Amino acid sequence: MRRKSSTIRTNRPVTTLAALIAGALALTACAGGDSDPGDGQASGAAEPTTTVTLPKLDGAHLEVSAVWTGAEQANFKKVLAEFEKRTGAKVTFVPAQDPIINFLGSKIAGGQPPDIALLPQPGAIKQAVDKKWAKPLGPDAVKELKKNYAQGWQDIGTVDGKPYGVYYKAANKSLIWYNAQAFANAGAKEPKTWPELLATAQAVYDSGVTPFSIGGADGWTLTDWFENVYLSQAGPEKYDQLAQHRIKWTDPSVKKALTTLAEAWGKKDYVAGGPDGALQTEFPASVTQTFTGGDQPKAAMVFEGDFAQVNIGETKAKVGTDAKVFPFPAVGAKAPVVSGGDAAVILKDSKAAQALATFLASPDAATIQAKLGGYLSPNRNVPVSAYPNPVQQKIAKALIASGDDFRFDLSDQAPQAFGGTPGKGEWKDLQDFLKNPKDVAGAQARLEKDAAAAYGSGS
Repeated sequence: MRRKSSTIRTNRPVTTLAALIAGALALTACAGGDSDPGDGQASGAAEPTTTVTLPKLDGAHLEVSAVWTGAEQANFKKVLAEFEKRTGAKVTFVPAQDPIINFLGSKIAGGQPPDIALLPQPGAIKQAVDKKWAKPLGPDAVKELKKNYAQGWQDIGTVDGKPYGVYYKAANKSLIWYNAQAFANAGAKEPKTWPELLATAQAVYDSGVTPFSIGGADGWTLTDWFENVYLSQAGPEKYDQLAQHRIKWTDPSVKKALTTLAEAWGKKDYVAGGPDGALQTEFPASVTQTFTGGDQPKAAMVFEGDFAQVNIGETKAKVGTDAKVFPFPAVGAKAPVVSGGDAAVILKDSKAAQALATFLASPDAATIQAKLGGYLSPNRNVPVSAYPNPVQQKIAKALIASGDDFRFDLSDQAPQAFGGTPGKGEWKDLQDFLKNPKDVAGAQARLEKDAAAAYGSGS
């Protein structure tokens, strides 16, 4: 999935992702015997014994569009191949560009919209509905949603009481991955609080390794840093208020969060390549450089979601032994957990498009991609045993166990111009802040100016 994207305001308050990891994620205690082979599913969900019923669609042709690239795209194509095998339809994957709403707008203006698009944020569904692009899900897809998804996941795909989105893919965006050998050499332990994280960073630095790798060339990674600090420190109520711009970015709570963030970003030797180097590092490289170089990687830790496993897989590091993970430490009273997701939305209604949406809402489709790694499904009937390693199994269990208690990415709730456009708005403002973390007041002023303009226009 693309980790960040454009969006507009959501049509409902977003609920809190409370304690998604707390207690359940002893993630580094994941030797081979920790895979729970006898516990094949989450929250008592029955492992599917029959497949979802799909119609015969010989001769039908569908186009599916998403911003996924690399391994994510390749793995999703295997899911589409299974749909082709079962139905006789032909499915073409059409790569989208960022921001996807703009990409889809140009395709629709040209009379060639894809049949289904995977939208990487909740607000974009409402935008597609408001523009009369999206088509409601049919009864078969809705039946699968009700059977397989917690009510919260159904709600965020619903606009004005009608279901439009199937959240095929989810993300836990409150994880810090680390090079186990670098930690061992430094005598470092997994931190549970922000002060402990800073102490761990100092221990790693003293051992001769840079603590943090940051993919600052992709502004969305910086918004995720901010969101985790802010959610834990300011709390869920303030988080919702800021997400909806009911409080300004000049609010003291934002000042406090940026000041806290500067404790990590403000020490240039704590960031691989310094601020300038980080701003030239894209997310995939920020992950891979943490797990290459033997005893001297470019950094010991990289913050991002469960999807980082895809990039770790491009190195020789093994998840659970060489590459381990801990929950984003508590900055305030509770450790934060922020989620994202990709929803399948029908743009050209047809029997074949409805069948594909139904398939994507089933455990059959998600189980295929779960086995391939680097993927997390909110579908509660996907067997936990389908995930390829104990780390991913624990993350999946925790997600399902959270039920309706989750909170979506803050910038994914913002207007596109502020929260989802490269080189603009929050992405650019936090890139500037990474370059100069001392300028908290200036960062707040720029964030508020850009937010006010974007929310005022609704774009």
